[in-house]
Order: sequence, then structure tokens, then C-alpha cells
Amino acid sequence: MAVELKVPPLGESITEAVVGKWNKKKGESVSADEPLVVLETDKVTIDVPAPATGAIATIAFNEGDKVRVGDVLGTIEAGAGASAPAPQAAAPAAAPAPAAAAPVAAASAGTDVRMTPTARKIVEENKLDVAQLKGSGTGGRITKEDALGQLNRPAEAPAQRAPAPAAPSGPRPRADREERVKMTPLRRRVAERLVQAQSTAAILTTFNEVDMGAVMELRKQHQEKFLARHGVKLGFMSFFIRAAVEALKAFPQVNAEIDGDDVVFKHYYDIGVAVSGSRGLVVPVVRDADTQSMAELEKKVGDYGTRARNDKLTLAELQGGTFTITNGGIFGSMLSTPIINPPQTGILGMHNIVERPVARNGQVVIRPIMYLALSYDHRLIDGREAVQFLVRIKDCIEDPTRLLLEI
Repeated sequence: MAVELKVPPLGESITEAVVGKWNKKKGESVSADEPLVVLETDKVTIDVPAPATGAIATIAFNEGDKVRVGDVLGTIEAGAGASAPAPQAAAPAAAPAPAAAAPVAAASAGTDVRMTPTARKIVEENKLDVAQLKGSGTGGRITKEDALGQLNRPAEAPAQRAPAPAAPSGPRPRADREERVKMTPLRRRVAERLVQAQSTAAILTTFNEVDMGAVMELRKQHQEKFLARHGVKLGFMSFFIRAAVEALKAFPQVNAEIDGDDVVFKHYYDIGVAVSGSRGLVVPVVRDADTQSMAELEKKVGDYGTRARNDKLTLAELQGGTFTITNGGIFGSMLSTPIINPPQTGILGMHNIVERPVARNGQVVIRPIMYLALSYDHRLIDGREAVQFLVRIKDCIEDPTRLLLEI
């Protein structure tokens, strides 16, 4: 009996997705609830499990195809096993064919092989043997580089093979060195949000620098005990989340949003933390960050980072947020002007820590310095409040006891 594999509900306001990857091929056996196909939306990726144990009977959509909620992705023959390849009968001896004909046949057979348009053009023009190509692209797709690698590899040809035509001199046309791929739903959504932020908000950025010495010394002094007790390392992000909460309490307009002619002040602190996922930057939200301990914050951020890399974040974890923190320092960024995440009115940018000469009590000393950036919506937040907000974060980081005493 054939069981349909349908596109499940994708979340609030999401009606379509793109088939990202099939984990099994037609004819292969699957177990009930085994992740069978990955769907990509503009916010998250979703694993669609097999509805029954059996073998894949049909696949209706290929990787890269758009699908809508309720579409039938394929069918599973319940209870069936994987189809075994039919044994090949021994072919009768035949007169040897001309050696040059083999690559031609292989190239035409390659029309069913997944490859980029540029790669296919190179294969057909040069009559490459597709059986010798190993795809390095997504889902085993043969790329331009794979085809060129085969083209440039010395041929192990029989002695009677006709000499290959000489390659044209000079650089190849630029069209042969280009590859066109579809923008992922997540990247399209990020692009839309960035343009929305730039076109609807009056974004301005203010900067400051913070001496990380006190926090670094505190981590060094208590790291072993913290790890032994809580099972997680004490990082920098928990300090900045707590510092941001204290600054948001002091300057509530940074924790607000503009809704038409109204300003909505939020008396809760859901802090979005930008983390790297497999398809780009995502911003899961730490709910009620003001009620969580340093250990709880570190565990939550670490869990988000791990699940982002494995595409396991849920849509609910990516929604909402009253303020965002992004750390470009982990990639080596010295300074940046982050773009706010609408409808939020502020975002804090952290950067790398560099030993710099600074003046202390009339003396030049070397200190671990991080540059901070606060981008804010000038429609709601004045420059004075923005500067004071960033100074408040600086004070909390340079004197972490403020976080404990809430002063």
C-alpha cells in the first residue's frame, strides 16, 4: 500500500518551502519516523520524517523545487524493502568499438546526472566520461570545478585513441567561469529584512571601547569551578547579555518599538543572539534574559549555537526579541555598523579583543580592548540616550560587580 509523504505545516505565515535534500533515493528502504527529506523555508529548515516503514516508491519533487503545504513529496510502499539492483547478464563477446566513442556515450548518459549548467556544457563540449566524475556540490551535484578537473587530468587512453583536439589558446570565456545558483529562502529573507531596515528606520551607529581585563581575569579565576559546578564554560556572551539587560532597564526606549503612531515599551527582556548556522546567520531569542543566571545564559547560547549548525532550531525560537547582540569578533572583525532587526530599535555589535596601548593614570599601558557599536533607530532614540546606553554597558563590563549589585 502506497503512503503519501506530504509537506507538513511549516509555521505561522509560512506557506511554501524549497526541497533542500533527499536523504534517500527511489527504491531505498526507510523506517518510520526516519528523516527523509529536508525542506528549507525563509526562517528554518525542517526534517520531514517517513510516515511508514517501507521503500520509496516515487519522488515527486527534486532538490531545489518549490513546494507548498500539503503537496505530496512522494510515496512510500509500506512494508516493502529496498529494491536490489538486477544482476547484469554476461554480455556476449563483440568486436571492439572505436575507442573514441566511449566518452561520447558516457556524456550522453550523463544527461540524467545532476550537474550545474556550466558543468554540463563542459562535459558535452569535451565529451567527458561522466562515470569518472565525482560531484562535490550539494547533494553530490557535479560542479564546474569537477568537470574542469576531469578535463585537465591526464587521460589514461589506449594507444589507438585518436589525439584530442588542441585546447583553444588564451583564457576561457567568462561565461564558462561563472555559475548561477538559486538564492536560498533564508538568504532571500535576510536580504528583504536588511532592505526593510534600511528603508524604514533612521539608523545611526555610535561607538565606544571597553577594557575587557576585569572580565577576563574573573573568567580565569573562576573558570574551573564554574565548569565543574554548571557543566559549561563561562564565556563573554553571558556578561554582555546581563550588561545589556541593565542598560535596557535604564533606557527603556532601546527596548521599545514603533507601531504606527505609537511607541510600544516592553517590560520584558528577550535578547536575540546572532549565531552561525549551516546556511548563514540566524538570531534565536533568549527569553526573559533578566531572570536567568550566568550559567543558564551560557547553556542557552551554547545550545542555540549547536542546534543552529545542525539546522535544529525551531521557528518559535527565532521569533520575537526586543534587542539583539551580534559578535563579529569571533570572525576577527575589528569594527562594524550592525543593522537593526526590525521592529527592534537597537542592536549591539561586539568585536575582537586586541591588546592596545591606552592611557591609565597618566601612563601608557597595554590593555585588552574591544570596540563596541550600538546601531539604533534615531526616530525613537536620541544620540544622548544611545551614547549613555553604550556607556552603561561599558561600565558593567569594566566593573562586573555592577552586574551583581545592579548598580
